[in-house]
Amino acid sequence: MNEVTGREVTLDELARVAEGGVGPVLDPSAHERMQRSRALVEGIVGKGDPCYGVNTGFGKLSDVRVPDDQLKQLQVNLVRSHACGVGEPLSPEETRAMILLRANVLALGFSGARPLVAEKLLALLRADVLPVVPSRGSVGASGDLAPLAHLALGLIGEGECCLRGSRMPAPEALAAAGLTPLELEAKEGLALLNGTQAMGAVGGLALHRAWRVARAADVACSMTLEALLGTPAAFDPRIHEGRRAPGQIEVAAHLRHLLRESEIRESHRTGDPRVQDAYSLRCAPQVHGACRDALRFATTVVERETAAATDNPLVFTDDNPEVVSGGNFHGAPLAHAFDFAAIAITDLASITERRVERLVNPDLSEGLPPFLSKDAGTSSGMMIPQVVMVALLNEAKTLAHPASIDNLPTSAGKEDHVSMGMGAALKLKRIVELCELMVAIELMCAAVGLDHRRPLKPGIGADQAFERVRAIVPPLEADRSTTADIEGLAALVRRGGFEGL
Repeated sequence: MNEVTGREVTLDELARVAEGGVGPVLDPSAHERMQRSRALVEGIVGKGDPCYGVNTGFGKLSDVRVPDDQLKQLQVNLVRSHACGVGEPLSPEETRAMILLRANVLALGFSGARPLVAEKLLALLRADVLPVVPSRGSVGASGDLAPLAHLALGLIGEGECCLRGSRMPAPEALAAAGLTPLELEAKEGLALLNGTQAMGAVGGLALHRAWRVARAADVACSMTLEALLGTPAAFDPRIHEGRRAPGQIEVAAHLRHLLRESEIRESHRTGDPRVQDAYSLRCAPQVHGACRDALRFATTVVERETAAATDNPLVFTDDNPEVVSGGNFHGAPLAHAFDFAAIAITDLASITERRVERLVNPDLSEGLPPFLSKDAGTSSGMMIPQVVMVALLNEAKTLAHPASIDNLPTSAGKEDHVSMGMGAALKLKRIVELCELMVAIELMCAAVGLDHRRPLKPGIGADQAFERVRAIVPPLEADRSTTADIEGLAALVRRGGFEGL
């Protein structure tokens, strides 16, 4: 992504900018749109007509008229007073994503800010100067006020910034990077604060990771099915086309691809008394597929929001030019989407844990040794990784309670229904992290199960996945701490190390 135009930003584009090394500039057409809307705001200031956020107070104080000679101070005070977030800062990746999204929304030309404001934001990205943004404090209406205020605080040379990873006062960071603070004009503080870009950044990057863990779960499932001598019959395309669910059809096709040319399958094709596998194997397309459908819905919402005018008031320069107050800053669309995705990923984690239980339980594992141990009794094998999964799953289930169904009024009742979208985004991020760890444990345990089926090989895709696991995790010859194994595999899942199989 080389230019910021105001068009939709895909999750892949968002992730690439967030990871660094990409420094987009403002598109000339966006510059022109912003300049037109700015001219309308300056005209209102010149006439002295009352206009929310331009020459009035904010929230409950919207009826208070601010004198012309205090309009600049009004914007600075807005940023300072709203910059009261708490908790650990957003990651550098999340902060970069937030900067990009805020600049992209300004580029739409509905905010009344000068093109200079967007250019200053993008200059932060190129110089790797990242304002320190506490992660807690947003209720998602009027947008992500506290997080975006901290972003704006760094932009005007106050608060703290990280310069190439080193935290320091904002004036020092800007000076070291050859940048100057932004001097806010009328409405520009408000234009930086109203919007959903903090929750969009955190939740959008979490969704990008969620897609990777969802596809890795298919891979883990294929390895587990082979280790448990399962059958791919339930992945017959006719079954899934009969239901017409897109995600289910995709997952079944993925599993068939992973399991093609399996030696293990041929070894037990005849003489197996089982007619059907357990649900955690047989219904993987239905559960994994439903998760994909939920992620697809959430992705559509997030990518649409990247090009949404979420400021208030909005500046229209069409045939009927005017500034109109509304509520596009309300984060309900994102909050609902993130809550839905969180529930789906938690269900994906749940079915993953059930498959690991079948791998380690000698009553269910089709002849595999108890807890996959070569010396069961003396050695515990993979007993405790399944216990760890249960602990992780419990945390995910607790977090999966929707944030968006909660509400408390703020701003003396003026803002009487808020979205809790940032809370939904932060919960989704943690649930995805938990699921990455759980899929890593299934990959690790399934690889041990496949070791016990040697010399027979699983399907081509499952065997390639096995080799990727073994490149990080050595075979289980005796009991050892598996913490580094699990975390190494989780990091591989996070990097997309099982993509393309």
